[in-house]
Amino acid sequence: MTDQRIEGAANGISGKIKNGIGNLTGDTKLQLEGRFDEVKGKALDAYGRAIDKLETLSDRAPADLREPVRTGLDFARRKPLVTTGIIAVLAFILAGSGRRRR
Repeated sequence: MTDQRIEGAANGISGKIKNGIGNLTGDTKLQLEGRFDEVKGKALDAYGRAIDKLETLSDRAPADLREPVRTGLDFARRKPLVTTGIIAVLAFILAGSGRRRR
């Protein structure tokens, strides 16, 4: 289990607590903070799951590709926002390249 998954679970729990307290006290700001923390926790958990899956796949990779894959995984762990941005840009480019032009 990666650190991101642990941090995601912690954020999700604290978000539910904040949201519950906000509901009890009628504090909408606390409710919003709680919902934000819950969403952040889910995103971190999803990111951690992806890293876990990639680690499993890297173990099955051919021997000559294992080192470059591990280097990429280390980068993804150190810079999760940059990695997410790179993936988003690639998805945008790939989605645009599949459209037919008129």
